[in-house]
Parts: sequence; C-alpha cells; structure tokens
Amino acid sequence: MGLEGKHSFGNIGDTRVTFVEKKIDETRMDFLKKLLEHNGFEVVVDEEKRKSEEDPQLYTIAVTDMVFNPTIWVYERKLKTFDGHKVTPDYWNQKTDETNPQYWKNSK
Repeated sequence: MGLEGKHSFGNIGDTRVTFVEKKIDETRMDFLKKLLEHNGFEVVVDEEKRKSEEDPQLYTIAVTDMVFNPTIWVYERKLKTFDGHKVTPDYWNQKTDETNPQYWKNSK
C-alpha cells in the first residue's frame, strides 16, 4: 500500500479503523506497529487469510484514529522516529535510517 494519499478505513473485527498498510510481511508490520505506537496511536493488526500453509503470512495494520492519513502525517512531518527525528518518506518506506529534511535525493 505505501504512501498513496488515499484515506482508507473500515473495520477489523468490531473496531472501526483507518488502514495504514495491507498485505505486508511480519518485518514491515513490526516496524510500523512500533513506530505508530511510539507516536501515540492505538494499533490494530489483523492476519490475512492464507490460501495454503505454504503461503507466507501477511498482515493488515491499522490505527483507531479515524482521521489519521499516513501520507499527510509523513509529508507534514508530524511523526517522530525513535530517536526524536522527523519521519521522512524514505524512513517510512524503510529505504534508509537517514532522516535528512529533504523529500528527495539530488543526484550529484
């Protein structure tokens, strides 16, 4: 799903949620869960149904804050990393641990 700008919401069980990402692996789910909880959000995780036991387990991660939109929060730089820096799109997408204020890299 990533940062697509669309505000996607629905239910996980009986809980009304805003979806953050769907069909992600466990490593990505753990990263987002820890990051969102660090920023004060109540996180809900749902295991996707597998067609067979051989298929990898995928997850849907969501928050109970109905106005949360990951794209807006990342680009408005409202989220903080574990060491207090602002989350950038590359940090959110786990491309880098670097948190320079640029949204893009200039080629040299």
